[in-house]
Amino acid sequence: MAARVRRLAVVSLILGAGAVSVSAQKPKDDVNRIGSRKVGNCINFYSFEKEMALGKQLAREVQKQAKLVDDPLITEYVNRLGQNLVRSSDAKIPFSFQIVEGDAPNAFALPGGYVFVYTGLMKIASEEDELAAAMAHEIAHVAARHMTCQATKSELAGIAGMPASVLLGGWGGYAARQAAGLALPAAFLHLSRKDESEADYLGVQYMYAAGYDPNGAISVFEKIESLNRRQPGVVDRVFSTHPMDADRIAKTEREIARILPDKPQYVVTTSEYASIRDRLIDQQALHKTEDASRPALHRATGRPGTSTGDDRPTIKRRDLIY
Repeated sequence: MAARVRRLAVVSLILGAGAVSVSAQKPKDDVNRIGSRKVGNCINFYSFEKEMALGKQLAREVQKQAKLVDDPLITEYVNRLGQNLVRSSDAKIPFSFQIVEGDAPNAFALPGGYVFVYTGLMKIASEEDELAAAMAHEIAHVAARHMTCQATKSELAGIAGMPASVLLGGWGGYAARQAAGLALPAAFLHLSRKDESEADYLGVQYMYAAGYDPNGAISVFEKIESLNRRQPGVVDRVFSTHPMDADRIAKTEREIARILPDKPQYVVTTSEYASIRDRLIDQQALHKTEDASRPALHRATGRPGTSTGDDRPTIKRRDLIY
């Protein structure tokens, strides 16, 4: 919390020293115009209707292949938080939010406004503004139409027969978009670092417009960076194309100081979020206990000299003698 106070003091100091005036800002810098700005300004072969239909199709695949949290209190809360952020964004289409069971501090978006949040993200986000930061990043991917813009570029470049399942936007980049159990090709399509940086940039604006402390984005970045230091490789796989490193954190801090006017107060967290998060953590712990208490099937590997080299059951055959 002391670090948060120091960051807010630095932001106020920079703004007091003469930050960029609204008149000198670019349209995407002006948070007062959120909702009337064109942020998805690209060549795009996908109408909003086509994009939403594609997203609906992909969401069904996720729902088939991933384990979703179905607790009505938790799902209603996350959806309500998401809808509040959407109302403070440049998005032009309706959104839905669901929770995926998984330990990664991850979230991802599909075209057409379908957002999935991992339980691992809610665990690491101890304050509501931290979760809001990740969700606002996903909303930004959809608002800026990054996925269908990228798909259009691929079509113009002559990439035919592109599977719809690669059109996924995510909190950490391409690797994050493989995490819901979908069989995604590992090759040719991923969002660029420019797209990911723009989602960071727009995301802090959306959470600020919704009343959240934008430094929640810095806080959750720092937690993920710290987790990666403790467990090297685990987080790197998720954030391979847009790592949670000092450069990303510093860039976001500069953007917060440059474009977001100071407010007398922000929402950092709420008692409701604390209650929902505790409920989720308790349920996850209970599931692990139940799984550990279930009987396990141990497969025979054969006697010495008869192993097949793996753990599959083996059949010992007797040679017939005539």
